[in-house]
Amino acid sequence: MKKILAISAIFFMAVFGFNYANAAAKYVGATKCKVCHMSEKSGKAYPIWEKSAHAKAYATLATQEALEIGKKMGIENPQKSDKCLVCHVTGFTADKALKDTTLSLAEGVSCEACHGPGSDYKAMSIMKDRAKAVAAGLLIPTEKTCLTCHNEKSPTYKPFKFAEMNKLIAHPIPKAAPVPTTK
Repeated sequence: MKKILAISAIFFMAVFGFNYANAAAKYVGATKCKVCHMSEKSGKAYPIWEKSAHAKAYATLATQEALEIGKKMGIENPQKSDKCLVCHVTGFTADKALKDTTLSLAEGVSCEACHGPGSDYKAMSIMKDRAKAVAAGLLIPTEKTCLTCHNEKSPTYKPFKFAEMNKLIAHPIPKAAPVPTTK
């Protein structure tokens, strides 16, 4: 009897208990990241991103240069073209159900383009522990992450130098100073 109960419990947990863990994470937008990532303590991630070309990626598609490039490619409006938006907007190819209303085209290439959809790791209790955050879906970007867009398919491609470019957007969290001990 105990064996049947144990098997039944495992079955019900597998079917019903893990739905949250199996649910796809949603893109929540940079404003949700901003709440915690403004300070020196958090590596000033939001202000660094805000000043970057990534933050202006969508707006760039409205420039005269982008319109001219688009015209050569048969694209009337780059800000409405799937060919452009796939790399100039976070989560563009994701299903609409996986995009929170707080995600905006205007934010361009934001936090979640590199770190993955944040709904499951955005809580402070999770973000305080890197292992928990990674387990909840936080991605640690690599050169491969960048090369999904910074590649020869781009009409404005220039050889991508990861080490050099990564320095422009790096936002490491400073190591905490050791707590002095008293004896």
